[in-house]
Amino acid sequence: MSTLLEPFGYEFFQRALIVATISGALCGLIGVYVVLRGMSYIGHGLSHAIFGGAVASYLAGVNVFVGAGLWGLVAALFINRVARRRSIGADAAIGAITSASFAIGIILISVQGTFVVNFEALLWGNVLGVATGDVLVVVGVALATSAFVFLRYRQLLFATFDPEVAEVSGVRTARVDVMLAVALTATIAATMNVIGVTMIAAMLVIPPVIGRLLTDSFSKMLWISVGVGTLCGFAGVYGSYYLNWSSGGTVVLAAGALFVVAFAFSGIRRRAVPALGVDAH
Repeated sequence: MSTLLEPFGYEFFQRALIVATISGALCGLIGVYVVLRGMSYIGHGLSHAIFGGAVASYLAGVNVFVGAGLWGLVAALFINRVARRRSIGADAAIGAITSASFAIGIILISVQGTFVVNFEALLWGNVLGVATGDVLVVVGVALATSAFVFLRYRQLLFATFDPEVAEVSGVRTARVDVMLAVALTATIAATMNVIGVTMIAAMLVIPPVIGRLLTDSFSKMLWISVGVGTLCGFAGVYGSYYLNWSSGGTVVLAAGALFVVAFAFSGIRRRAVPALGVDAH
C-alpha cells in the first residue's frame, strides 16, 4: 500500500495529478463539440499553432499562457476566414496556417538556442513542469468553459446539429462559433504543459469518440466523454510516475486502451441494436 501511495507524498506530483485530472475532463467536455462539428483536424492544428505562439510570447517577454492563447485565437479566426473562400477547403487552410505557426516556433528555438522555459515539455508533456500557477490557470479555464457550456447549452446544441436552421431561428451561430473557438484555444493553452501540444489533439478526440461508441444520446455522450477524460488524466499521470514515461503520452495511451475496449463493446452492442444518429437529448 505504501508503494501505491508513494507518489502522493510529493508536492509536484499532487499538482500534476490535479492539473491532469481537470485537463482530461476539460478536453472531454470541449472535445464533444469538436468531434460532432467535424473539427477534429482544427483541434490538432491549433495545438501546433499555439506552440509557435508560446515560443514567440516567451521571447517577447509576454506571459506564455496569455500569448499562446491569443496567438491560437487569431489562428482560429484566420482559419475560419480563409476557409470561407470556396476555392480553399477548411482542411487546406488549417494545414497551411497551423503548420507555418508551428514552424515559427521550431525556428525560434533553433535560433535562440537556450531557454529558461523547457519547450520540450510543452511538446510532450511533463509532470515536473507543473507549478501552482498552472493549477490555477487550468482550474480557471475549466470553470469558465463549464459555465459557457452550461449557459449556452441549447444554443451550442442547436448550432452543432443544425446550424442553418439555428441561424434562421435567431441563434447567432457566428458568435457561438467564436466563443467555441475561444474555449478550444484556452483549453489547449492551459493543458499543454501536462499533456503536451502533440498529444492534446488525441485527448480532444478520443474521449468523445468513446462516448459516441457507447451511446446515441448527446447528453450521455457529454458525461461519458468528461468521465473518460477525467479517468485518463488521473490514470495517465499516476502510471507515468512508475513507468517513467512522458505524462502526455501515458495519458493518451490510457485513452487509447479505453477506446479499444469501447470499440469492442460497441461492436457487440450494435449487433443487437441498429445504429442510430446522435439523439440531441
